[in-house]
Amino acid sequence: MKRHPTRADNVRRALAQEAARIMAEHGIGDFLAAKRKAAERLGVEDGAAMLPKNSEIEAALAEYQRLFGGESHVTALTAQRRAALSAMRYLSEFEPRLVGAVLSGTATQHSEVQLHLFTDRAESVTLKLLDEGIPHEVTEKRVKLDPERVRAFPGVRFAVDDQSIEATVFPTDGIRQAPVSPVDGRPMRRANAFEVEALLADA
Repeated sequence: MKRHPTRADNVRRALAQEAARIMAEHGIGDFLAAKRKAAERLGVEDGAAMLPKNSEIEAALAEYQRLFGGESHVTALTAQRRAALSAMRYLSEFEPRLVGAVLSGTATQHSEVQLHLFTDRAESVTLKLLDEGIPHEVTEKRVKLDPERVRAFPGVRFAVDDQSIEATVFPTDGIRQAPVSPVDGRPMRRANAFEVEALLADA
């Protein structure tokens, strides 16, 4: 017997759709911040029980882009993936992997290209950029390794073809186990350069 949507279901769906719209139009990349803004705009004060899961927001974001993004979304995503591939080829010695919204296809025009790099000498990434005269910013990112552990990793931010690239540097053995995805709590999907090439070819 088919279950009819409850008021809570309808509120969660509306919040997911509004959070997705906020992320797409205003460049907010943080799911929790988007949820809170959506709840504020819709006047929902019933607490966390009403808030949608990150995976529900991602699904709503994909649907929003399909309905409203059109050719401009495809063009922007292709440019982001091309920039990712260029950066991955340049940093090939660090076994780069593409992760996040640019890989999943839910990136907005405001999204950064997110890469994972692997080396036991994090400074070697910075030195490579310095040697080539590539302007960059040294960063640090907190990553959830599993449900119990969150750890800060070094990284760099630079640009390729006017696309912002955020690369997080893991130890060499970090390639064996992906961190937890903020979307669904499962191991984060990672793609190597060949897989990114395939995505571009399919597009």
